[in-house]
Amino acid sequence: MALREIALGGILLSPMLLYVLIGLAGALVIRAVLHRLVGARQWWFEAWFDTALFVICTAAAAWPSATGLL
Repeated sequence: MALREIALGGILLSPMLLYVLIGLAGALVIRAVLHRLVGARQWWFEAWFDTALFVICTAAAAWPSATGLL
């Protein structure tokens, strides 16, 4: 498995930090595209949608490493 700690200036960081940042960037891009295409009025619970999109993007970023594809 490629889930190893990242050494940054003598501080060990969790690999999830990288996956969370990638997931956040992906969620922001997808959200911006969807808002431009669909509009903001289509979602009743926008906070739930944003949270779910972030979780899905973070899981998609971590999945290749967790399954040994990276």
